[in-house]
Amino acid sequence: MPPEDRFVARFAAEPPQDPLPYGRWADTLQAEFLSAALRVDTEGAEIGEAGSMTWFPDRTWAGRTFVPVSTRTSAGYDLYGYVSFTPGDADNEPGDFYSWADFTDETSERNPDWKVDLCEEVIGGWRGEGGEVAAMTLIWGVPIVRGGAIATAELAGLTVDQCRIAENRFTLLAVDAYRGDYLEVALYDGSGSELARESLYEDDGDEDDDGA
Repeated sequence: MPPEDRFVARFAAEPPQDPLPYGRWADTLQAEFLSAALRVDTEGAEIGEAGSMTWFPDRTWAGRTFVPVSTRTSAGYDLYGYVSFTPGDADNEPGDFYSWADFTDETSERNPDWKVDLCEEVIGGWRGEGGEVAAMTLIWGVPIVRGGAIATAELAGLTVDQCRIAENRFTLLAVDAYRGDYLEVALYDGSGSELARESLYEDDGDEDDDGA
């Protein structure tokens, strides 16, 4: 095969390794996430109390596992984020927990044109050629259209990550903002037909503004 024109990390993260959190493990992760939620600067907004947690598939990269989460608060906001940790093994429990949280009033109910409800956060960098640095971005979402089987992250038409839909949710971890290109998330059904495509950025001609 000829050399690749676009030298960029693909499928850098491990695929999901564990079931969606439940039981005592879910309680541990929830405590970590709610601790991060207490540190969120609400800028004076009364976001209310967190509701039940929706956990997303885990992804592991650079020696850490990331488990995204979202919840609807009693005031109607989406509180979202992730818990990360060093994976356990036969002799050691998971440890070195770190959690991050944020909130938004841009919910799927307020945006009936959405086909996929997405959250994202940059968790690191990947150094490419010529000093270019890509943003390693954790993306988690819920398909709103029916029939989704696989979600992909695509950079300049190149698939750089994918995840099977699990209980109507998915997690991606991929390079973004690299050599002037930006990620799109695509949703496919079981036969490979595209159902939806969403950019992580506002369609306003300004590539530097994040989308909802």
